[in-house]
Amino acid sequence: MRRVSTCCFRGRVSKTHREHSPSQRSRETMECPSTSNAINFHSEKSNENVNNSSSLTTNIILNHDFSGGLHSWHPNCCNAYVVSAESGYPEGISAKAGGNYAVITNRKECWQGLEQDITSRVSPGTTYTVSACVGISGPLQSFANVQATLKLEYQDSATSYLFIGRTSVSKEQWEKLEGTFSLSSMPVQVVFYLEGPSPGVDLLISSVVVSCASPNECKSTSLDCVVAGDENIILNPGFDDGLSNWSGRGCKIVLHDTMGDGKILPMSGKFFAAATERTESWNGIQQEITGRVQRKLAYEVTAVVRIFGNNVTSTDVRATLWVQAADLREQYIGIANVQATDKDWVQLQGKFLLNGSPSRVVIYLEGPAPGTDILLNTLIVKHAAKIPPSHQPVIENPDFGVNIIANSNLTDGTNGWFPLGNCTLSVGTGSPHILPPMARDSLGAHEPLSGRYILVTNRTQTWMGPAQMITDKLKLYLTYQVSAWVRIGPGATGPQNVNVALGVDNQWVNGGQVEINDNRWHEIGGSFRIEKQPAKVMVYIQGPASGVDLMVAGLQIFPVDRHARFRHLKRETDKIRKRDVILKFTGLDYGSVLGTFVRVRQTQNSFPFGSCINRTNIDNEDFVDFLVKNFNWAVFGNELKWYWTEPQEGNFNYRDADELLNLCKSHNIETRGHCIFWEVEGTVQSWIRALNKNDLMTAVQNRLNRLLTRYKGMFKHYDVNNEMLHGSFYQDRLGKDIRANMFKTANQLDSSAILFVNDYHVEDGCDTRSSPEKYIQQILDLQGQGAPVGGIGIQGHIDSPVGPIVCSALDKLGILGLPIWFTELDVSSINEGVRADDLEVMLREAFAHPAVDGVMLWGFWELFMSRDNAHLVNAEGDINEAGKRYLDLKQEWLSHAHGHIDEQGQFGFRGFQGTYEVEVVTYSKRVSKTFVVDKGESTLVVSISL
Repeated sequence: MRRVSTCCFRGRVSKTHREHSPSQRSRETMECPSTSNAINFHSEKSNENVNNSSSLTTNIILNHDFSGGLHSWHPNCCNAYVVSAESGYPEGISAKAGGNYAVITNRKECWQGLEQDITSRVSPGTTYTVSACVGISGPLQSFANVQATLKLEYQDSATSYLFIGRTSVSKEQWEKLEGTFSLSSMPVQVVFYLEGPSPGVDLLISSVVVSCASPNECKSTSLDCVVAGDENIILNPGFDDGLSNWSGRGCKIVLHDTMGDGKILPMSGKFFAAATERTESWNGIQQEITGRVQRKLAYEVTAVVRIFGNNVTSTDVRATLWVQAADLREQYIGIANVQATDKDWVQLQGKFLLNGSPSRVVIYLEGPAPGTDILLNTLIVKHAAKIPPSHQPVIENPDFGVNIIANSNLTDGTNGWFPLGNCTLSVGTGSPHILPPMARDSLGAHEPLSGRYILVTNRTQTWMGPAQMITDKLKLYLTYQVSAWVRIGPGATGPQNVNVALGVDNQWVNGGQVEINDNRWHEIGGSFRIEKQPAKVMVYIQGPASGVDLMVAGLQIFPVDRHARFRHLKRETDKIRKRDVILKFTGLDYGSVLGTFVRVRQTQNSFPFGSCINRTNIDNEDFVDFLVKNFNWAVFGNELKWYWTEPQEGNFNYRDADELLNLCKSHNIETRGHCIFWEVEGTVQSWIRALNKNDLMTAVQNRLNRLLTRYKGMFKHYDVNNEMLHGSFYQDRLGKDIRANMFKTANQLDSSAILFVNDYHVEDGCDTRSSPEKYIQQILDLQGQGAPVGGIGIQGHIDSPVGPIVCSALDKLGILGLPIWFTELDVSSINEGVRADDLEVMLREAFAHPAVDGVMLWGFWELFMSRDNAHLVNAEGDINEAGKRYLDLKQEWLSHAHGHIDEQGQFGFRGFQGTYEVEVVTYSKRVSKTFVVDKGESTLVVSISL
């Protein structure tokens, strides 16, 4: 018997940024099934090589008899599990023909039941017949109705429901439910579900068949969908045919029906396989799927796994794809990973897409240390269903700028506040009367602060401080800004980190941090957003060491009005990115001047908008098409990094970078070099970590010589030593001078390139290691050692961005007079509308700030980004709401004008910097010319000869 619990809400999980290759993506599993002992027997079979084939049926319901557990089925806000015939539960009823059946329990409403999305398997104009074997169990005296229904979601209209059929069911009896349906038009989503009994009554389902009424009709519609990829492409997925089609990758595989003295049983079906005698972490069970996967199609992978042996109770299990091209080039694609245990089966879920046409494809499981067995119960790989776009959330009465913190000014003592832990709260006076600057920019007109503050004493743990419950005051999908003044008492040894934190259902959410090393008041600012309905939210202020008093004044948490900020940014953009232009025409007869019509059209904005790309992307012509149409700069995600170009000492790979460079050159796309070195130790290849000091210094010099000599003049920028605020590998081993020497040597080898520092969390107030102040000090230190730092890279991996906070960081960094680039910008939200808003915040802030000279996105294509739910284009090429917003902004930032030439033979307009076409129409001729508006504050006069 297997049990799966779900709930109505599924929300976003925020992640700390780590820079990955696309093959290192991780996915969260949405359901955590567990097992109970339904079968108790043991056998073992040897590895057999028997060909397995599957046949197609006309049933468009996947897993119609629950032989695959609940795969493809979803309980609708209730619980469900699958019972095998052998278990005999519930008492008095058994599955037909000895098969499995589903039990839907914990039903609070009559409409709660079991559902399956059949959107891709139905067509309008076709009649479908429905036949389901259903039953009931629970506190019921006589009969209950069970009903089959379709839920239909149409674009920009309300959800509708289509009745299919109904049957009356008594306890301890199976009944057949029958009906038909036909769709006059095709909805965005079609969901089939069974419902009906009263709350508290369990619904039982033994089998469901939905097929075309006419076989000819079915063959031309529904079956085409199945053949197109909705069937599992894994052969013998549940080991019903022994180990046919499976093999060990560097290890042995064995078939089981039980293990561990009968304690380990299959989660579904009768068997599972174990990858055993593993001597490397990459050893595991595999299946070749060559010829069964198509390029440019997204596939979803679901596996049920656990581990056994070697005294390991929990470890990472990964699903990986090995791909070999016709030229024998190999690629490893990380599909998904999950924390597996030796106690329960867990579900591993992920997606992949092949850009090119491979000669061989193998999917396999790997990950645990040698000696630990990987157990696999089932593996499903099928064409990923297209998820309908999420609608922009409608938020009623958002109360922008209204503080949700009660008694923020402490006019009522500490009422509304409580101490978290054994600390003591009291009220003091003498704090600032003005709001912190970032909050003033968001709030506009406001009242002064009271000058009172919360004094927290008797702190015995770092997490102790003032707290307040705000559960009922928060609204989903709203972006909240956090602002406060904070100060610490005497007795601290070294800098102290103060943090405004939120406990959201016992999960920590960062609301902003600041580092304090004196007795002054400091501004703390941050932001957050909640996208899943929480049961409890508590805000609290924490951080200094135990024994150090904490003072907090004027804590404000309020939703921000992004569109009001956008209006301000549009005005700033007009000042900074546009220029007055006068077109001065010559060669016209005086008599025809006043009748001459002029049309000016900007063809390209010169502001750099770029994206991260990877070698595998350029095998996908759809990806390349979007890239060259919408970006004028590019950066390589991994292909220029040292661990890629020299993974083992003396084993060089510049081929990938060369091919990317050739693509960019052929389309006039400028490139950034990312990165020469990476200071974070975990990113340094093992052979470099093993070198002594002298050999490491030689290796560093060789890296500089080889890379910058090979690519001299080809990269406009270089990130010289990535993330120096977050790592110190080279500095720890080679001394403080090494960083400046890297810049000096790089400049000597390629003086044409602008040399950048590059780091993350500089712009969002959530990481004290990379505050703007610390970044400024690092740059000044490098310059003091003679390092030719030419640019400041802000990566921009940001959550719930707030304009004034981002702008504040840019203002501070702007005092150095160096060009600032957002080098790796991405935003993440499950809701595409919210993601689009986040992206617009960042692009408008960058474009409106005079110190920003360019923006690079850290990718745009689904499955090829380091963060989930950050893409602009879905895996199979559909542009989502975030992508549309980007394209809309690109159009907004193009200038067009038209009119007539004046008596002086001139035409004036104000336009963005970039390339233009002008068309001049007189009574006798039509002439087209091009011109460029470059950067400058004075009026640009362009002479055009006709």
